[in-house]
Amino acid sequence: MRLTPSRGLFVAAAVVVGALVAPVVTAVPANATEYPSWQDVQRAKGNEQTKKTEIARVQAALEAAQAAAAAKSKAALDASEKADRAEAELASATQAATSLQAQAEQAAKTADRAQQRAGQLAANLYRDGSSSQMTSRIATAKNPDQLLYQLGALDQLSSTWAGVMDDASVAAKTASSLHDQATRAEAERADLADAAETKASAAKDAEAAANAAVEDTQEHSDELYAQLASLKDTTAKTEERYQLGQRVAAQKAEQLRKRQAAAAAAAAATPSGNTSSGGTSYPSTGGVVVDPAGAQAYARSAIGAYGWGSDQFSCLVSLWTQESGWRANALNASSGAYGIPQSLPAEKMSAAGADWRTNAATQINWGLAYIKSAYGSPCGAWNHEMSVNPHWY
Repeated sequence: MRLTPSRGLFVAAAVVVGALVAPVVTAVPANATEYPSWQDVQRAKGNEQTKKTEIARVQAALEAAQAAAAAKSKAALDASEKADRAEAELASATQAATSLQAQAEQAAKTADRAQQRAGQLAANLYRDGSSSQMTSRIATAKNPDQLLYQLGALDQLSSTWAGVMDDASVAAKTASSLHDQATRAEAERADLADAAETKASAAKDAEAAANAAVEDTQEHSDELYAQLASLKDTTAKTEERYQLGQRVAAQKAEQLRKRQAAAAAAAAATPSGNTSSGGTSYPSTGGVVVDPAGAQAYARSAIGAYGWGSDQFSCLVSLWTQESGWRANALNASSGAYGIPQSLPAEKMSAAGADWRTNAATQINWGLAYIKSAYGSPCGAWNHEMSVNPHWY
């Protein structure tokens, strides 16, 4: 996957809203979305103007049902990424602390051996703590040759003694320094362990809130699409696809506006290609089924609704293999682009469904609608992807 700052301009339109709302409740709070009733829908059918007003009301409720939700779903994704990053930092700190502790222990053993060697040498040099055997022998020597030999031996032993003492001193200082470093490393590891635990708990709570919100939002969305279908004399599926197309078109228009504004602002700045990407990570987002083969199978079954054949599917495979490897939890660490189609920001995919964070099919539905709106076909998107460097679509 290759994403550039140009891809970073791939932003949501004002009408794009999130996918999740608050956890399931039996009563709607005063400040929550006010959903049209079926009685309202039936009454509106008797008058064309009233029907148009009710359609607008249902559409507004549909968007409002998903409005606060993008934040919940995105919060769960962000919390998961932070928890994974904290866990990785903890693992690295644990490895460093363990290594320093082992080095400190080894240095302490080396210092002990140096001290033992110094003690052994001292025992050879001195009979006791106050008199020197070698000094006595030199003082009583009568043969000049013997005197010179003994003087040389004394000088050699003295040099050896000095070297051994230096070694012992260095080893002791090294052991002390490594012990201090190991102590600091362990303190850092303990702090990171606490942080990792806190972030893991936060990720779990955010995921629970997101999952509850998805269920609630999907329930309301299904009913609202059915109400639109009743008002327009179509089907819920038709209305769902229509609304997705409308929202993606609005996203594309906003994306183009932002990109043009950024291009003008960046004309005198550093070219976007000089900015490095943060690489790809795969957050441990609960509920995500990572199944590239299954995702491709679903995409193959979905492209027919757009009138595309096997040649277009081949381009789609190439496109999303490069972008995400067809992994539903692919996250660009630098830009925040997410999912199989690498939506940026991730919550733009809420236009296709509340479960965009975890559901590959929802991601694919949004991605296909975006490709249709922006490039006309998967091959059009793939040709654009390969025509720019770094690659993006």
